[in-house]
Amino acid sequence: MAIKQKTKSLTAKGSHLSDTYVQLNVLNGKDISDAKFPRFGDKLAAQGHRPFKPTEIEIFQLNIGKLCNQTCAHCHVDAGPDKREENMNRADLERCVEIIAATPSITTVDITGGAPEMNPNFRWFVEQCTALGKRVIDRCNLTIIMANPKYRDLPEFLAKHKVHVISSLPYFSKKRTDGQRGDGVFEDSIKALQLLNEVGYGKPGTGLVLDLVFNPSGAYLPGKQETLEAEFKRQLDRKFGIVFNQLYAITNLPVARFLDYLLETGNYEEYMQKLVDAYNPATVDGLMCRNTISVSWDGYLYDCDFNQMLDLKVAARGQHIQDFDLQELRTRNIVLNQHCYGCTAGAGSSCSGTVA
Repeated sequence: MAIKQKTKSLTAKGSHLSDTYVQLNVLNGKDISDAKFPRFGDKLAAQGHRPFKPTEIEIFQLNIGKLCNQTCAHCHVDAGPDKREENMNRADLERCVEIIAATPSITTVDITGGAPEMNPNFRWFVEQCTALGKRVIDRCNLTIIMANPKYRDLPEFLAKHKVHVISSLPYFSKKRTDGQRGDGVFEDSIKALQLLNEVGYGKPGTGLVLDLVFNPSGAYLPGKQETLEAEFKRQLDRKFGIVFNQLYAITNLPVARFLDYLLETGNYEEYMQKLVDAYNPATVDGLMCRNTISVSWDGYLYDCDFNQMLDLKVAARGQHIQDFDLQELRTRNIVLNQHCYGCTAGAGSSCSGTVA
């Protein structure tokens, strides 16, 4: 069914928060809010991490475009239907294939967006990466499968190449899902999950992995991942006959549209204090920035997807895929800022859920 968009992108609204410099000023108490919080880097330094260093580059994560069929209220990418120019071109994707092929430590290629499937080179890129023997992840918003007949065969394509599908589903109820993502999203998401199940995703013995992602819909931390997973499995199976493998609980970071939401609702300072108070030293070893390189749609390199959305490029001379230097990236210092509290709060948060 047609989706009624929940909001507009910050760019479309003309919001000054579309400027990453403004977002960083807010996070550091220099604009809109003058609240000061302990420096995140000092927290890590107290644990002996000064500077903060990576381990090994194992995950090559690409945002291949901000174009999306949805404009979700919490989106840290600020993706949407208006982001037509922000799509990775074929030449840059070819360069990424070269890097992946030449880097044995990279075992996983994590493709995200936007709706990454809307990039015209998405299927070609998946085929290239699977041919190299890499584990490929598609971060699918589900509704793209139902958005247009040309995407309806995505479940078959993804199954053919044994792509690991990670799909965002805010809740197992229509009210909470549509409240975060727009009217019609829940219905289309359920249909898409059923289509994925039909080709074997989420079912034992198929090797086709289907994981779901839960983000809180408000200014609070997610509940315990194991408890949420059990309830999602019970409810989706009982109501719709849907099965899946794992559920990832991910903390919303104060970036882009979620930062805008926090400021508009007067929850920014309270939420930041929650993140600071929930800092958990046990999460540090498992942070995604330690084994991941994040690549933007225009080919720049970042320590993680969230740094990418704040335009905090890697601390290295080669900051673009054309100047990719593996040794330099292995020895770089990871760039930190106040939003990093979101990844270390409670059980921690990463693109693969909790870390502690």
